[in-house]
Amino acid sequence: MNNLENNNSTHDYKTEFLEIFNQYVTRPGKDRLLDWISKTDFFTAPASTKYHCACEHGLVMHSISVFNVMMEKHYDEETDNIESFAITALLHDLCKANFYKVSTRNVKNEETGKWEKVPYYAIEDAFPYGHGEKSVFLIERFMRLKIDEAMAIRWHMGGFEETTGYAMSQAYEKYPIAVKLHLSDLESTYLREKHTSMVD
Repeated sequence: MNNLENNNSTHDYKTEFLEIFNQYVTRPGKDRLLDWISKTDFFTAPASTKYHCACEHGLVMHSISVFNVMMEKHYDEETDNIESFAITALLHDLCKANFYKVSTRNVKNEETGKWEKVPYYAIEDAFPYGHGEKSVFLIERFMRLKIDEAMAIRWHMGGFEETTGYAMSQAYEKYPIAVKLHLSDLESTYLREKHTSMVD
């Protein structure tokens, strides 16, 4: 899946996600983690409010896309662990589960001049614990992460993080997977994913 051209409702992204996860992840606690995920809106939620994959199933679409980019561009059989790639790519944005809600707002129809109610995604964070660190926290409630995996997920936002600086640069210097996840997230978001919104 090199390009996410539209919100194709005939494609079962949940099944694709689970196939990848179950093929490569064998760590204790994975089943409890998947059970918890299935009770959230992870498989139907958007990946953003108005930017990349701002549509139903957008979050799981983005997660799969990041995994594909990591494998295509950055996986080295001799030095990398495919389980770690699957965990970090598929779960880096777990913090966005139960994070968005569908709301409506009034928008003026340019053709008719009338105001119309249109749906949009709003943020409603019931657990405001941050971004990357929140994903790490949620995963580790059920399944232990290796240090490099935790660092990769924690710092996957790079310079877009609210808090960066010395700690992030140290993580990137020590843990190559952190750089690879960040680069894959950037490429997937800005080059591969259509900026689809729920009203497009």
